[in-house]
Amino acid sequence: MDDGVLAVIIVPTALFLVFVAPMWLFLHYRSKRQVSQGLTDEEYQELTSLSHQAEAMAVRIETLESILDAEAPQWRAKQ
Repeated sequence: MDDGVLAVIIVPTALFLVFVAPMWLFLHYRSKRQVSQGLTDEEYQELTSLSHQAEAMAVRIETLESILDAEAPQWRAKQ
């Protein structure tokens, strides 16, 4: 092979192995460790809060739909 072609193949490969691959492996296994640890207390509290808000919103939507059904029975057909 020509030295120029060989350099075009070897240099990017060496750069990848020296700089990119170690960082890639580090970030990959760090994210795996974080996922396996589960939720933190703060994340669990936030998730619980969001769940309660969603339940309250569902109740409000049901109430609004029942009011609309009583006041304007054809409102669903207008969608």
